[in-house]
Amino acid sequence: MINSMNILQTGRQQSIISSLETTANGIEKKLPEILFITSFPPRECGIATYSQDLVTALTKKFNQTFKIRLCALESENEMHNYTEGFTSDQPKIKYILNTDQPNAFIRMARIINRNDDIKMVLVQHEFGFFENREVDFKQFLNILTKPVVIVFHTVLPHPDDTLKMNVQQISSSAGSIIVMTNSSAEILINDYGVSRKKITVIQHGTHLVIHSDQDELKRKYNLTGKKVLSTFGLLSSGKSIETSLNALPMIIKENPDVMFLVIGKTHPTVVLHEGEKYRKMLEEKVEELQIKNHVKFINQFLPLPILLEYLQLTDIYLFTSKDPNQAVSGTFSYAISCGCPIVSTAIPHAREVLKNDAGMIIGFEDPQQLADAVNKLLDDEQLRKNIGSNGLHRMASTAWENTAIAHARLFEKNSAEQISLEYTIPEINLEHIKKLTTDFGMIQFSKINQPDLNSGYTLDDNARAMISMCLHYETTGDINDLLLINTYLNFIEFCIQPNGRFLNYVNDRELFTIQNNESNLDDANGRAVWALGFLISNKKILPKTMVETAIRLLDLSLNHIEMIHSTRAIAFAIKGISYYHNAIPSASNIVLTEKLANRLERMYAHECEGHWKWFETYLTYGNSILPEGMLCAYLITKNNRYKEIAKASFDFLLLKIFQKNSIHVISNKGWLHKSGSWSIEEGIWKTDPATGYRTKAIVLGGEQPIDVAYTILAMAQFYKVFEEETYLEKMKIAFSWFLGNNHLHQIIYNPRTGGCYDGLEEHNVNLNQGAESTISYLMARLTVEKYLYRKQNKEIPDAHFLASGNQMQLA
Repeated sequence: MINSMNILQTGRQQSIISSLETTANGIEKKLPEILFITSFPPRECGIATYSQDLVTALTKKFNQTFKIRLCALESENEMHNYTEGFTSDQPKIKYILNTDQPNAFIRMARIINRNDDIKMVLVQHEFGFFENREVDFKQFLNILTKPVVIVFHTVLPHPDDTLKMNVQQISSSAGSIIVMTNSSAEILINDYGVSRKKITVIQHGTHLVIHSDQDELKRKYNLTGKKVLSTFGLLSSGKSIETSLNALPMIIKENPDVMFLVIGKTHPTVVLHEGEKYRKMLEEKVEELQIKNHVKFINQFLPLPILLEYLQLTDIYLFTSKDPNQAVSGTFSYAISCGCPIVSTAIPHAREVLKNDAGMIIGFEDPQQLADAVNKLLDDEQLRKNIGSNGLHRMASTAWENTAIAHARLFEKNSAEQISLEYTIPEINLEHIKKLTTDFGMIQFSKINQPDLNSGYTLDDNARAMISMCLHYETTGDINDLLLINTYLNFIEFCIQPNGRFLNYVNDRELFTIQNNESNLDDANGRAVWALGFLISNKKILPKTMVETAIRLLDLSLNHIEMIHSTRAIAFAIKGISYYHNAIPSASNIVLTEKLANRLERMYAHECEGHWKWFETYLTYGNSILPEGMLCAYLITKNNRYKEIAKASFDFLLLKIFQKNSIHVISNKGWLHKSGSWSIEEGIWKTDPATGYRTKAIVLGGEQPIDVAYTILAMAQFYKVFEEETYLEKMKIAFSWFLGNNHLHQIIYNPRTGGCYDGLEEHNVNLNQGAESTISYLMARLTVEKYLYRKQNKEIPDAHFLASGNQMQLA
């Protein structure tokens, strides 16, 4: 146990823990510090675990914005060694505040006030932390001269006068108050008179989960053939586990293969005051009810990865708290994030989250209701799946990454402009891309993070996948990329027809589908030309056989490319030809490019008038490829007219999709039209005072990762040609869309799986992580690294060595 690391640290000791960060150019910048006052592991309590998860998420997402410092709350009965078990992604404890020492509060406040690096203080408040020290705690808050944020973990309704005054005084000292449910916010407003403007609701965070096969997990934990019920958390009588035990005989009667897992050790505070009395009572009840073969106690504080596996193998999660005023439960949240159907007593959190078919609510301490609910769910597998799915989508916004964003935005708001958010770029993770890729090619769709082989394959996805892996190989020199590149190249070859045209749709039996007869395949053909040209442009580092194959396929496809009519297909083709021409110049490339670019030039001339500088009378999908295509045409032909059109049209587009410090790409739920007569669906219209044109106002929802990625790729090209820093600035803003800088302030990229969600809707994120979105993110990520986060060049293996050393593997 350590007491020496207390609040009386000297200035010299404090200076050792520096908030200086080294920037890319070697200049050190000082980051503002936010001090968290909270319980923290190894202390075993829900708020300690909550704080650790929150701090870890904040540190990962915003380590170039601020530094989190920790002050651990302790008492004479709760003292811990904080020097072990820390990882690089979380800060060490800087201070310890022993709440049993009354003068400690005043000393702590003075130290905080003297430390100019600390810009804000966040207090995780639970009444038990400051029991018998409420006066000292309120004095501490009054002395502080830094902005204060209070997180109320418990909000009791119908307070007596003493409690009401206590909460009001604490609230008056805070600039902002965080609660975790809307009901808690309403209680603060209605029962305590706290201003609504001061309150922010940020739900309890949950972990991103790589959803695994339930049957495999049951085999792993010797539960094959069992219908698993579970509950977890630090045990105390308030959890009312006996309610579930009393219901089990009624459940077993209809479902004799049930196993109930009680996961978790007894709460340390309970052990301190009454030992294992409660657990022994539960064990005796199991014997009394003769259900020993149906109950398993796992008397451990499980590591998170193991806990999440237990939750994923659970068929129904039981939450039986008997406290109607329990505002929120982390155990409850974690179970929902693992896709568990929930049966819960009616605590406020459950009433909010489980409404609209996302779970089942039962009465307090009512075994009959619990048994009826469980039996109903066990008898209806589809109902369990629906409820689990609804709950999972309902809880997506509560991922710790999103909780961190919500906290960071509140810090920014309260900082008096001392904090400006910088999103940290995640490490590259190829796991989901590898998961989506079979020996034949890349699977089109995914259900959450599980590839859906029944969705088949497309040329579109495999072409983009080949580009992304060429980019990755160019960046890293990872020899494993070559196998993936070769797989996608083989798929492209599979799709080409004798006349040089490509088909796009292939089913799970590796057969072309009827969709190829019903769809316009121009865009897919254009993307294939882009992909092949890009591979050829990397001929110095790729195996010779690959490059030769790509040249053969591209030459064949260019024989018909003049026949395409889609505007975007033309632009994709020009882009591919430009890469080809850069590697292998030819007069035929120039002639073909001019023919294609002249079509775009004529379209632009026809539609461009006044402030409308575009090729069409509307902005739809993949808009950035059009000006980028014109810029690529200029690079091949040196025709300045192409360059002028490219610049004017691209800057026009950027004006439409960037607002302040965020990007809002054109929604597929309502294109942006030049005039009202082009409306696809009814919506709100506005008149541009500068032009007099009526255009459709921005429609929230329907934003696609691919549009953001294409914009980033285009900005890289425009920066190379025009060297305007604004393109790099906007590239950074656009990439932050994936990381949470969007209208929902939620992550679109899942760093846990390496997948990217399929779309940003008005009120939610589409959690499926298909090929198009995942590849789009990777292309954007690699482009951003190349232009914004330049690192030391890594040595790329010799191309001839690769060609010879991997010939057989790649065959």
